[in-house]
Amino acid sequence: MAGSLGLSAYRALMRRGDARLPDFDTPRPDGELLWIHCGAAERLIAVLDLAARQIASRPALHVLVTLDSARRADTLFSAAPQPGVLLADLPDEHPKSVDAFLDHWSPDLCIWTWGGLRPNLILTASDRGCTLFLIDADTAGFDGRRDRWLPDVARSVLARFTAVMARSTAAARRLMHLGLAKGDIEVTTPLLAGGHALPCSEDDVSDLAAACVGRAIWFANGIQPEELQTVLSAHRHALRLSHRLLLVIRPAGKLRPDDVMAQARAQDFRVLNWDDGNYPDETTQILISEDIRDLGLFYRVAPVSFLGGSLVAGYGGYDPLESAALGSAVLYGPRVSRYMQSYSRLAAAGAARIVNDSAALGTAISRLVAPDQAAMMAHAGWDVVSEGAALTDRISDLIQDTLDMQAGPN
Repeated sequence: MAGSLGLSAYRALMRRGDARLPDFDTPRPDGELLWIHCGAAERLIAVLDLAARQIASRPALHVLVTLDSARRADTLFSAAPQPGVLLADLPDEHPKSVDAFLDHWSPDLCIWTWGGLRPNLILTASDRGCTLFLIDADTAGFDGRRDRWLPDVARSVLARFTAVMARSTAAARRLMHLGLAKGDIEVTTPLLAGGHALPCSEDDVSDLAAACVGRAIWFANGIQPEELQTVLSAHRHALRLSHRLLLVIRPAGKLRPDDVMAQARAQDFRVLNWDDGNYPDETTQILISEDIRDLGLFYRVAPVSFLGGSLVAGYGGYDPLESAALGSAVLYGPRVSRYMQSYSRLAAAGAARIVNDSAALGTAISRLVAPDQAAMMAHAGWDVVSEGAALTDRISDLIQDTLDMQAGPN
């Protein structure tokens, strides 16, 4: 058959030359391993979000996230992996490289996103019994030279996916042109990061709210040493209009709580360390905490948050969807390369604003601690966070049901 001839020719071509066997710095963890391939670098944040949700639902699960080698240096290491997420390159298409990759990782399930199919890798994984799903398929992911001149290869590979989801009707048409039946393709919204509702103790929320009753609060999260004076100056500026305003600071990087305490006291701020078990009183102006486990608490009680690591180069900012998911309006600086797509989505919806200096930050804080202003931004942020929720839930159900079925009865 023509299809088998094209595939045979492709596989023969891939056997030529020497294999570039992958290096495995990380051993395969015990237990279930979900493999998600991120075919397009700009979708990495959404893929990592999907991975984190699977681990939250299945704590013993590990997720391997792969990108094409050519994109790894620019993209893979610019994102901070969550616990339980492993990062790796795809192997080349030589059969020895493919076998080495699959021998090492032995995935239980593969989610392939976007396109850019690797026929040898996908076919071999399928032959080994790995269930495969294609999601977020895009026309650009099936527009390569091989797809145009050897459509039978794509047709053979696409047939191995148990479920196929396209991010647009145009993408669905492209897949049908490559041989998939219309009934085998589900048209969905694009895959988007949705942010996590970070956990916290409800008792802490109630107790802190009671201690700060009637006071406005803003949260400066992940403040780097170079940003501290900007934040303190902004707080001084905002206090002129809201004299009972409370600032919560979480220092990051080389900035320690004692450094914040010393510099704030040197400027006559009344400061308290939350991590010592103290609650603020009416006179407290700045509360310091470096415990990352309390992020969910402070996002919940602060109607507006400034995300650090964004005013100076070299840090790339923090995930703004975590703030938006808990109803805290987002302020940020211009250096947010790690999460640019998420910041852009929030800013376009009116849920985030950019600031460049202490005066702009102080003015924005003064305006946004007003309940009506903060509520408008919080509502817009929730709309953004909810955009891709239905698709993420659909994919998550598919993943969890498949892993449950493969695990068998308890």
